[in-house]
Amino acid sequence: MAAQKVLCDAIVIGAGIQGCFTAYHLAKHRKKVILLEQFFLPHSRGSSHGQSRIIRRAYLEDFYTQMMDECYQIWAQLEHEAETQLHRQTGLLMLGMKENSELKTIQATLSRHRVEHQYLSAEELKQRFPNVQLARGEVGLLEKSGGVLYADRALRALQDAIRRLGGQVHDGEKVMEIKPGLPVMVKSTSRSYQAKSLIITVGPWTNRLLRPLGIELPLQTLRVNVCYWPEKVPGSYGVSQAFPCFLGLDLSLTPHHIYGLPSGEYPGLMKVCYHHGNNADPEERDCPEAFSDIQDIQILSRFIRDHLPDLEPKPAILEHCLYTNTPDGHCILDRHPKYDNIVIGAGFSGHGFKLAPVVGKILCELSMKVTPSYDLTPFRMSRFPGLGKAHL
Repeated sequence: MAAQKVLCDAIVIGAGIQGCFTAYHLAKHRKKVILLEQFFLPHSRGSSHGQSRIIRRAYLEDFYTQMMDECYQIWAQLEHEAETQLHRQTGLLMLGMKENSELKTIQATLSRHRVEHQYLSAEELKQRFPNVQLARGEVGLLEKSGGVLYADRALRALQDAIRRLGGQVHDGEKVMEIKPGLPVMVKSTSRSYQAKSLIITVGPWTNRLLRPLGIELPLQTLRVNVCYWPEKVPGSYGVSQAFPCFLGLDLSLTPHHIYGLPSGEYPGLMKVCYHHGNNADPEERDCPEAFSDIQDIQILSRFIRDHLPDLEPKPAILEHCLYTNTPDGHCILDRHPKYDNIVIGAGFSGHGFKLAPVVGKILCELSMKVTPSYDLTPFRMSRFPGLGKAHL
């Protein structure tokens, strides 16, 4: 019996946060959209699972702060549509040495975009957050609009919205083959599809789908430890105590940033993580613990001992998340150089969740061949030389 062939306007492969927002925007434009996901939902194999993510306007680059304005609006709109809380404003506290160039640049970016923020001297920090211990010369920058996004809840709300708007979500369907053309053909483990456009948002699996299409992007997959640390007194670092999300920017202490969210997901435990990880194969679900995993946890233990004295310096829960990093830390939002009805969103480098409402809008615009709402220069794949165009 011949395999069933399904016709639609657009296929989105990958039901993480970027794929979900892309399908959501397409469905809002009344496009017949099908969202394909290789695993059964919900799952914890990619980059979008877990209960919480940080949302912030604080960035070094103006273009992200500008994008975040609209992101906040779309998050609020989705929250209204879903009739469920997806976001909690806690503030974001950035810690760094007084002369830290990143801290100064972020402060300048926030000022330029008129984002409410407050510089806090060591004395002011001590008064405001007595359970944060500072290194000599450390100061703070508090962004008032920073907060927590409820990640799992947001994914469910989006998948429900896509269905409500007439789109389809097919999970447990792995894509086996893509045949470029007009229409583009996609063959999954269950059936075959034809669509006017295809959007690929599959994180660490991106190059597996792109190699047969003649390109390979410079993506590195990292497995990151997500650690939860016990409070000595439950709730002392909680949202009920008005404790903010935080970002440790002092790179003299660690080569990468450390970030944390107030306790809440697991009662009495605070999420504090190192913004880096170890090379990973996404197909290897349970990699053995690497020596560098232990080193990363030691870095966090030291930071907690020195900065958050009311936490136990030993994690109670250890989970994992995958980052798909580009060499410059900026994502790729672009069309395939040869097949302009194939659109790619990849390489979100561990900071893409909060940006997904606008990323999804841009990927939707690229697939509909309308002028993108934002300047895509920082996100074009042509910024990386030698992408295998010789094979095209």
